[in-house]
Amino acid sequence: MFSKLAYSVFEQSIRDYHQFDNVDQPINNPFPKDKFEHLLYHKNWIDTVQWHFEDIIRDPNIDPVAALTLKRRIDVSNQERTDMVEYTDSYFLQKFSHVVVKDDAKINSESPAWAFDRLSILALKIYHMNEEATRNRASQEHRDKCQAKVNILLEQRTDLSTAIDDLLNDIESGNKFMKVYKQMKMYNDDDLNPILYQNKK
Repeated sequence: MFSKLAYSVFEQSIRDYHQFDNVDQPINNPFPKDKFEHLLYHKNWIDTVQWHFEDIIRDPNIDPVAALTLKRRIDVSNQERTDMVEYTDSYFLQKFSHVVVKDDAKINSESPAWAFDRLSILALKIYHMNEEATRNRASQEHRDKCQAKVNILLEQRTDLSTAIDDLLNDIESGNKFMKVYKQMKMYNDDDLNPILYQNKK
């Protein structure tokens, strides 16, 4: 099951990051570069670092200059995240390139890689919500509320994992087909963002 494999890799990435819990720590991907797990680990590492970027930038006492620098890093991270998703979809396009698509096959609302992107983020939500549900210094009421949210997130994980595996099975059997659209983000592009191209010399 691809979803089970992916989630286990996401969990490992999250655990590895939290050994030091530092957004500047270098990635140490334990999987060979030619393995799908390497791609999954790298993807989740980007998500995990960005998760903590988003925490840091919400510090009400953050220095404005530091906040601007961090915002630039978040922009870069967002682009890397999108690039990794599209690269992952290239993997699936290659994997299923031999499939004979049935005449009545339908397209899915999202590609496999964007579904895995949601599973990666869900793994982060579960990890951090569980931290809150077991935080000793928090009130019992806080822990109980967070545990209730953990339970919902775990249910979402089951549903999303099932949906991902069903989608991949449908693609492999020709009942659905992949069609990948590039994100075509404009705000990072010097030729598409008016603020950027108006300031080009």
